[in-house]
Amino acid sequence: MNDDPQQDGRGGPAPEGEPRPDTPPPGAKGRASRPRRTGWRRLVPTWRMVLGAFLLLLLLIGGGLVAGYLLVDIPPANAAAQAQSNVYLYSDGSQLARSGKVNRENVPLAQVPKTVQRAVLAAEDRDFYSESAVDPIAMVRAAWNTLSGKGKQSGSTITQQFVKNYYLRQEQTLTRKAKEFFISIKLDRERSKDEILEGYLNTSYYGRNAYGIQAAAQAYYGKNSDQLNTAEGAYLATLLNAPSAYDVAAHPENRGRALGRWNYVLDGMVKKKWLSPSARKALTFPTPGKATAPTGLSGQRGYLIEAIRDYLTNNKIVDDQTLAAGGYRITTTIDRPRQDALVDAVRTRLMDQLSDDRPIDKYVRAGGVSIDPATGEVVAMYGGTDFTKQYVNAATTREYQVGSIFKPIVFASAVANGSVTQDGHRITPETVYNGDSKRMATNHGQSTGFAPENEDDRDYGDIDVTTATDKSVNAVFAQMGIDVGPDRVKDTAVALGVPPDTPSLASSQGAISLGTATPSVLDMAQVYATFANHGAQRAYTLVKKVTKGGEDLHLPERGDKTAIPREAADTTTSILRSVVESPNGTGTAAQAAGRPAAGKTGTAEQDKAAWFAGYTPDLATVVAVMGKDPSNGAQKPLYGAGGEARVNGGGFPARIWADYTARALEGRPANDFDLQLEGGAPQAPSPSEPLPSTAPPSTTAPPTAPSTTPQTTAPPSTIPPTTEPEPPTEPEIPTEEPTDSTLPTEGFPTIEPGGPDGPGGPGETDDAAPPGW
Repeated sequence: MNDDPQQDGRGGPAPEGEPRPDTPPPGAKGRASRPRRTGWRRLVPTWRMVLGAFLLLLLLIGGGLVAGYLLVDIPPANAAAQAQSNVYLYSDGSQLARSGKVNRENVPLAQVPKTVQRAVLAAEDRDFYSESAVDPIAMVRAAWNTLSGKGKQSGSTITQQFVKNYYLRQEQTLTRKAKEFFISIKLDRERSKDEILEGYLNTSYYGRNAYGIQAAAQAYYGKNSDQLNTAEGAYLATLLNAPSAYDVAAHPENRGRALGRWNYVLDGMVKKKWLSPSARKALTFPTPGKATAPTGLSGQRGYLIEAIRDYLTNNKIVDDQTLAAGGYRITTTIDRPRQDALVDAVRTRLMDQLSDDRPIDKYVRAGGVSIDPATGEVVAMYGGTDFTKQYVNAATTREYQVGSIFKPIVFASAVANGSVTQDGHRITPETVYNGDSKRMATNHGQSTGFAPENEDDRDYGDIDVTTATDKSVNAVFAQMGIDVGPDRVKDTAVALGVPPDTPSLASSQGAISLGTATPSVLDMAQVYATFANHGAQRAYTLVKKVTKGGEDLHLPERGDKTAIPREAADTTTSILRSVVESPNGTGTAAQAAGRPAAGKTGTAEQDKAAWFAGYTPDLATVVAVMGKDPSNGAQKPLYGAGGEARVNGGGFPARIWADYTARALEGRPANDFDLQLEGGAPQAPSPSEPLPSTAPPSTTAPPTAPSTTPQTTAPPSTIPPTTEPEPPTEPEIPTEEPTDSTLPTEGFPTIEPGGPDGPGGPGETDDAAPPGW
């Protein structure tokens, strides 16, 4: 046998000039063998593999759809159609309140005006009568957003929403969405569109514990559903998107958002030719009537439940309709003894001082919030005298200027950013400014047009920052705000806890330094709790635990974050201690708490609100006294209220704060502040001679956030200190308008004369609002 592989056809090259045995000769029929895939090409699937996988996927999807359709039946109505109660507990487990009797009355579709039906369609599903029961593309998009952490979304048609409301539970899970999909398809085949729309209108939640269009018509307008006009129907349709947030009686600060959604609904009706442009133009926003609170929510209970509900829904722990369906057991952070102490302090120090013989006293409202700085837990809240009589929660509404309690944010921003004066000197508690009333603030040597008036138009001359804080000198903080930069001040405010969408925060420019923004009492309690916690912020919470059916719901993580450097927070605390401890300070009434304390007084334009924000090392509390006309919700000045010529932060609010703090911390050690100061800050303020700091100067603190506002290096606005100014005279009610020297230029608005710590402000804010405020 020949062992030559070239001769047996099993491999090896053929002799030169001879063809390979496995290669067809020229001209012979046959197909050349496909070359083998090598290297990375072996990892790429062939088109046959792709096609096969695609066909298999289609087969699986089709089989799944058929199986789902056959296996999922239309169930009986769910238990949510017969809502249960929610139980709210104090932090110690004792019962705070129970809510939950369902307000529902079903009506036939014929009792809902056609324009109201179409308003709902314009808001929720404009192609309802022509589309299929489900929208797969929207469902896939919603499922992807849920899985990818972009937030839970519905992506549902009206048919799907009705199925969710009536047949299923409200949880946003993939299992529930799959059931909703198949039930909706079956329902669409068995029921008419009119029947589905009728069911949707009767099962949807509109807020105010109103299920269905009839209950909503009564709750918001005191009429039956067949009496609703187009504008009212559009507002009720607006509520379907966010029932609690768009209730402009409970949340007047959201009126702009609600109005925008209302316009969206009406514009949609015009686009679908359900409403003529001329009829659309003639419509005005139908402000709803006063809400009637259940008697079980009288006193403070209603305010607390409303605030807790808003916390749960705003943090997406549970949505409005799911919560309204009931069955939840909610353990709150409210400490019962401290809650009672706050209510008692407001009653004895304010409400008992009011008289029916003084017409102005009927405008007085009060709000208060107390936070444990170490945990961020809201331990007490005062929303008003009685939820069944004053529906708006004074502790959470964002309507009133905060005045000078905003000034510490300006100083904290200066320290955190290493800001300098116009002549390049670092801003510290000992920095000297010109405190003359109506002094024009300058930027790079140019006039800003911002020249606020001090209380009683008093000139202070040369004054250091600590004393200017004691006396709440507007001129000093107006210039300091320009030195730091309005954008940096805003960034620091947001970092400390002021919501970025707070009314007037972004638009105030130079006036931001004097508190023209309108954060709530709760918002400012978060800010001052962060000061007390040395600049470390733990987001506030009203909830310790939520369970349903024995299972705990996941609560948002609230780990500490550094809002501002510790030196910035502690140096701010050092000057706020002087406000309370110095005999010339505006917050001396807070000394009655009998503990080391730091705080700041504030008064809104025209004395429409007075504030005291203060803290000990263990507790931060903000109290506000506000003026509001109960008949229309308009803000009112409080001159003469409670028998006092002027209502300012050092009066009723500081006294309430002191009484509450003394009782809330009774039996606990009077801890002193542990401060790490920036250079130039005295460790312990003294009435006469500030003590030098015992802490070594720190390095320049990093800025809280970048800003486009440059540091200023223009001609000096500060000069060496001189003698202590004379104590202020007794305040008088301002009677004159600002002079022409205060007119604004270059985008820095000037403000009208305010109180002893007031910002002044741009005119009246008497926009009409629903009664019962």
